Amino acid sequence: MTDIVIAQTTIDDEDQAKALARGAVESRLAACAHIDAPFTAVYWWKNEIETAQEWRISYKTTTEQLPELEAWVVEKHSYDVPEWITLPVTGGSEAYLSWVVEETAKG
Repeated sequence: MTDIVIAQTTIDDEDQAKALARGAVESRLAACAHIDAPFTAVYWWKNEIETAQEWRISYKTTTEQLPELEAWVVEKHSYDVPEWITLPVTGGSEAYLSWVVEETAKG
């Protein structure tokens, strides 16, 4: 079976989070995307400690779609250096994992 991954980014605007989630799903780069409730992020940026409210977007996709999804997110994202991390899915419902593969293969 194709490897499934969860890819994540964050953004400081809820409408942009929704656009990033919806656009990736519409483009079949991800089978689905979850947007987490806003949280407080504390991080270094340009030699200063910053604090911001952000939303996390988690995409369910395949390793085959991952490079294209990453390029799409980087192009559409408003940050200079958007967070981009991937987490391997090491198990799960066979039906759900198959659904992720089917939905991302229709592009």
